[in-house]
Amino acid sequence: MGTKQMGTTMQALAWIVFIALGVAYFNDVLEEQHNPNQSLQTVSVADGAKEVILQRNKAGHYVTSGRINGEPVVFMLDTGATGVAIPVKIADRLAIPRGPAVPTQTANGTGVSYMTRLDSVSVGDIVRENVPAGVVPGLLTDEILLGMSFLKEIEFTQKGNTLILRQYPGQ
Repeated sequence: MGTKQMGTTMQALAWIVFIALGVAYFNDVLEEQHNPNQSLQTVSVADGAKEVILQRNKAGHYVTSGRINGEPVVFMLDTGATGVAIPVKIADRLAIPRGPAVPTQTANGTGVSYMTRLDSVSVGDIVRENVPAGVVPGLLTDEILLGMSFLKEIEFTQKGNTLILRQYPGQ
């Protein structure tokens, strides 16, 4: 291999490395814009309640990291959803059992989901146990919809681009 050919090869490799690093960087930036709540802080307030403050993403949604049965997941808060809706691929990864099939009504029409119960669901240090949920075959997303079966015992207040979740002792 000649010097000129080796120089061209090294230059091509340098560009490939540069492009790969750029893609990795911008992937992280885009993920941070989609889920600005990847690292949550929980604050204990005077009345013994726990508070978690979420930031709205660029699309206007509250997306946050959390856990189901101790395993990391990503939630999209959905106060219009009756329960916690889990896409099949995530339910499979978490080994969540499927119970009886039930008809469901969604914004996309009618469908079927499979009832289940989650041992624990958490956002920051706010934890609820024995939470009703559904495994939803038609839900084609990488997020779990965090609906009212989790949120019903949680006080939430929206101000501007923030959502404050508050869990009182005993809830």
